[in-house]
Amino acid sequence: MTESFKYTGNKGKGGELHQPASDTHPIMTIAQGCPVSDDQNSLKAGASGPTLMEDHVLREKLFHFDHERIPERVVHARGYGAHGYFETYEALNELTCADIFQRKGEKTPVFARFSTVAGNKGSPDLARDVRGFAVKFYTQEGNWDLVGNNIPVFFIQDAMKFPDLVHSAKAEPDRGFPQAQTAHDNFWDFISLTPESMHMVMWAMSDRAIPRSLRFMEGFGVHTFKFISAKGNEKFVKFHWKPKGGMQSVVWNEAVKLNGADPDFHRRDMWQAIGEGDYPEWELGVQVFDQKFADDFEFDVFDATKLIPEEQVPVKIVGRMVLDRVVDNFFAETEQVAFCTQNIVPGLDFTPDPLLQGRNFSYLDTQIKRLGGPNFTHIPVNAPKCPMRHFQQDGHMAMQNPKGRVNYEPNSWEGGEHNPRACPAHGYQSSSEQVSGDKLRYRSETFADHYSQARQFYISQTDIEQGHIQNALVFELSKVEHLAIRERMVSHLLNIDETLAKKVADGLGLENMPQAAEAAMKTRDDLPVSDALSILKNGTHTFKGRKLGILVSDGVDAAIFNKVTDALKALGANHEVIAPQVGGVTCSEGKRISAQQVINGGPSVLYDAVLVLVTEEGAKSLAKVPEAKDFVTDAHAHMKFIGYTPSAMPLFEAAGLADKEDKGWIDLNDISAKSFVKTLGALRYWQR
Repeated sequence: MTESFKYTGNKGKGGELHQPASDTHPIMTIAQGCPVSDDQNSLKAGASGPTLMEDHVLREKLFHFDHERIPERVVHARGYGAHGYFETYEALNELTCADIFQRKGEKTPVFARFSTVAGNKGSPDLARDVRGFAVKFYTQEGNWDLVGNNIPVFFIQDAMKFPDLVHSAKAEPDRGFPQAQTAHDNFWDFISLTPESMHMVMWAMSDRAIPRSLRFMEGFGVHTFKFISAKGNEKFVKFHWKPKGGMQSVVWNEAVKLNGADPDFHRRDMWQAIGEGDYPEWELGVQVFDQKFADDFEFDVFDATKLIPEEQVPVKIVGRMVLDRVVDNFFAETEQVAFCTQNIVPGLDFTPDPLLQGRNFSYLDTQIKRLGGPNFTHIPVNAPKCPMRHFQQDGHMAMQNPKGRVNYEPNSWEGGEHNPRACPAHGYQSSSEQVSGDKLRYRSETFADHYSQARQFYISQTDIEQGHIQNALVFELSKVEHLAIRERMVSHLLNIDETLAKKVADGLGLENMPQAAEAAMKTRDDLPVSDALSILKNGTHTFKGRKLGILVSDGVDAAIFNKVTDALKALGANHEVIAPQVGGVTCSEGKRISAQQVINGGPSVLYDAVLVLVTEEGAKSLAKVPEAKDFVTDAHAHMKFIGYTPSAMPLFEAAGLADKEDKGWIDLNDISAKSFVKTLGALRYWQR
């Protein structure tokens, strides 16, 4: 490691990561030529204070980054949205005066958009990536945008580093690839030089980054916000979305094949679920805590690379979101919807989280660039559903023009609908807090522990999930061409878990294990396992909302087919029929069964489990079809439950699976259709 890239830890002002100018690195400047003293930290009022608007270095950096692409989003370009409502379970007036939480049972319109982060609009849905999870609440006191992800932490602690993070993750600029992938040198070079990213890396390499469906993933507000009551009482709050259908992910080999079989898999799944009345639902939960807890907590609650385990602060469920209507026009709504973290309502407020502070500046600037000017709030999907009264006027694409002569305030004209005034009693009030300290670029010492929660996340996973993280790291780092970057990443992993580091080193074929990376703070080994961090420990145990793929041939047993499909319908699960021809087959009763997929276009990766209902003659015919053999071998390899009747054995023999049967293989002659469907609730037979 050269001196230019030496990690110095948190040692005084700006002490997070230094890459100083040297003989090989000239002095960095802003676009106006002014030399930069610190490219890691934004300017703050005190060590833990809010970001200052006068930080011209941060503002220019974010400004230019926000305007890099026309017209798609720089990040979160590939997204899918839907309309719905949020139902408040109970009044929270003791915690917050936010209007949305004042009346039990009230339904507030919402628009939600889910997205991948790194890929462009044309990238596939199943890329290994963080998923954006943004919700716009059209409350009676204005729009509230809860703009988060399906992972509760982030890669960086300060918005100053956001352009660098995204630049490193995007396609490398000289070659224009890889697309929607982080398995390349630039990304891992940046990450390996940014220890604060290690917690997020564990999440990003876990199954959370390849969800089975947008409907089956959690959402998080990421940052710590404030609740403010009508009496002025303040509490800190973190927001959680809990999917009513439970969490579920795919395995990596499955994701790779899904991207080929159906790059719109997540979009199609959401569209079909809403169209069939199986409305996606999430419950909104809050972690509420006071200043004393924040002071006593092991980490800084304003550090976006940290979370608060649910075992320490339980998540209180306060309402639910139901998405029950698809958009009328994808461009007009999903593409033009503008989320801004600064969009909050009375009863909520920001905290001095330096990543959140930068987002508040950046998002508005981005929307102005993308949507052509300051009047993007006139676009229906962005317009509040409550009255709007202000003196803003003109600008590009103005759709709602002010009436009357008054366009300024204060004024001495008589009152009226078009002459509003500020209202101290009911208007938005920022929380009052003392801010003091030197004006400086600084990374708080309380942000210095980069490995302890990464370790906690890893040890909280099941053995299966830990194996997936190990394999993901090996896969990604094997695409990195420079050995030094691989070694540097393994040196960080040694600070998280020695077994993990050794597994990855072995998978990469490293000849020598590197020394553990220098750490600003020693990794804590006393943080307990948090079961809430695992997907598999929180299994749903139901096949509701999932899909069974039924491979059939002419002469299919009608009795079994009807009993299984009836049991699926009763549960609220779905099925698709895959046949040798898309026209379908004739069943044992002489009736025609329609097919939704043909065998060479309906691979088993599209389904949560499969059922092979074929005659012996049909099995022999399918045994000659490569895609039919792939159908069952992939299902077996992906640990899916496989239902069958003995007449299917010729196909299994041709696929090399005749001796592979286990308890995940279910003979429909030995079990009832209802029991079969109930068994499918485990979703995978991981013991395989």
